[in-house]
Amino acid sequence: MRAKLQRIVAKAPEVMVKITGKSKTVAHLKSHLEYITRNGELAAETETGAVMQGRQGLRDVQARWADDAELDGSRRRDGPLSHNIILSMPPGTDPMAVKDAVRAFAIGTFGDQHDYIFVQHLDDEHPHVHLTVRSLGYDGRRLNPRKSDLATWREEFAGKLRLRGVEAEATPRRTRGKVRKAERGTVHAIKQRGEQPRVERLAREEIVKESRGGKRSDRPWNARTRERQADVREAYRQQAEDLRRSASAADRDLAMQVLQFVAELPEVETRRDRLLKELAKAIQRIPPQELGKNKDK
Repeated sequence: MRAKLQRIVAKAPEVMVKITGKSKTVAHLKSHLEYITRNGELAAETETGAVMQGRQGLRDVQARWADDAELDGSRRRDGPLSHNIILSMPPGTDPMAVKDAVRAFAIGTFGDQHDYIFVQHLDDEHPHVHLTVRSLGYDGRRLNPRKSDLATWREEFAGKLRLRGVEAEATPRRTRGKVRKAERGTVHAIKQRGEQPRVERLAREEIVKESRGGKRSDRPWNARTRERQADVREAYRQQAEDLRRSASAADRDLAMQVLQFVAELPEVETRRDRLLKELAKAIQRIPPQELGKNKDK
C-alpha cells in the first residue's frame, strides 16, 4: 500500500483498459479482425503463442473462429462472438514493454479459458494493443465482464508493466480528483463534426430555463459527488498523519508529498458546474443594453 501511495502522489502514468465493442456476427468479427491486423499487414498473436502473419494468416484465424461460431448452438442470436479490448499507455512508454505486458496479461487472464488474438498498433502516439477475446470459454461459460472486472484488469495490466520496469498505476478517477467521466466515443465524434450532442443540448436548455426563472437547484448526485471527493481528500490526510508519526524519515517525507498532492487536486467540477460557468461567461459577453432587452423579454 505504501508503494501504491508513492506511485499515486508521484502521478505515475495511468493505464487504460477499455472494452471497445463486441462482435455479434461472423461478418462483424471478420471485419474487426481485418481492421486490427490492417487486412493482414500486421502480425497477430494467438493464445497458443502462434504468430499469424499476412493475409493467409488472417484468413486462417477468421475461418477457425467463424467455424467455431457456426457450431455454437447455445449462443443467443444477439449474443457476442467476441469482446474487443484495447490496452493503452501514455505517449513515451516503451511499445515493446506494452506488448510484452499485454501478452502476460492475456495469458494470466484468459489463457486457460478463452481463445484470443492480439495486435499492436504503432501508428498512434499512445502505444496500444488490440485484444480480441472469444466469448465462449472452454468450459462452456461466456465472458461477461462487469465494471469490477475492468478495474481488476487495469490493476493486472499495470502490475505486468511494473514487472517490466515501466511505472504504471491503475487508480479510479475519484482518487485523482476527477469526477467527470470521459466522453463516450459517439459524443466525441459528434463534437468533432462541429455539432452539439443531444445530451449536452438538453442539459444547457435546462440550466438556461432555471436561470431565467431565478432558480438554481443543485442535483442530489452532484452533492454526493462532492461528498465523495471530500471523503477522498480526508482519507489522504489521514494517511499522511499516520505516515507523519512514523519513525522512518522516508515515511515522514512521503507524508509531506501526500499533503502536497491533496493541495494540488483539481477543483471538484461536475458537468453541470462546467455548463453553469460557460453560461456565466456567455452572459458576461452580452452588451449591457442587449442584456436589458433580454430581461424585458
